[in-house]
Amino acid sequence: MLPIILCSIIAIAIIFERFWSLRREKVLPEHLVATVWNAVKQDSLSRADIEALSKESALGKILSAGLLNRNESRERIKETIEERGREVVHDLERYLNTLGTIASISPLLGLLGTVVGMISVFAAITRHGVGDPGALAGGISQAMITTAAGLTVAIISLIFYRYFRRKVDGIVVVMEREAIKMVDVLHRSNRERSGCGDEKAASAPGGKKTGSKVTASGKPASKKSIAGRTKEKKA
Repeated sequence: MLPIILCSIIAIAIIFERFWSLRREKVLPEHLVATVWNAVKQDSLSRADIEALSKESALGKILSAGLLNRNESRERIKETIEERGREVVHDLERYLNTLGTIASISPLLGLLGTVVGMISVFAAITRHGVGDPGALAGGISQAMITTAAGLTVAIISLIFYRYFRRKVDGIVVVMEREAIKMVDVLHRSNRERSGCGDEKAASAPGGKKTGSKVTASGKPASKKSIAGRTKEKKA
């Protein structure tokens, strides 16, 4: 019975931890890709902003890998995002194998308790015979209680194991879609930047450089962090 109680405590802890860790605002913040795209267009992303982005959410961790290599080719950007994505998926599936293992072994532990209870019943029969029901009741009750406890822990663990697996699969699909958008955005930005550089080199080779970065509309680039812009969108 003690191993079943221990399994139930571990299962409950994992369930609460996964509910907390897989919250949508923690894993897939709204408008994150749009905010990053605006920052890329304004050329206002510093390395500190990218590191802060990677710590904010699972999606931000994936996007930051592409942003750190945004001046590379499309294949290289996609490769780095895929590598980071595998790490993020591993983190999202943390403890789920343990929960699945508990769902598998709990009925076996209940069955083991049943066998132990029946052994005690036969030991009581050997000592007292079959004429004393009270001597047999203890072993029978132990067998039934351990079986019921094992099945209860297994059913609850299996339900939440399936639920979290499905939730992680859905999160991965959304993150893949958002990551592809970011790859296309960064590739388009690189092409536009290289095109503008070629035009400037052809039309004004002696042009002066200014000290501040300028957006496509001619206005100075904003230096707000991505976290601040995401909060403004949510507000």
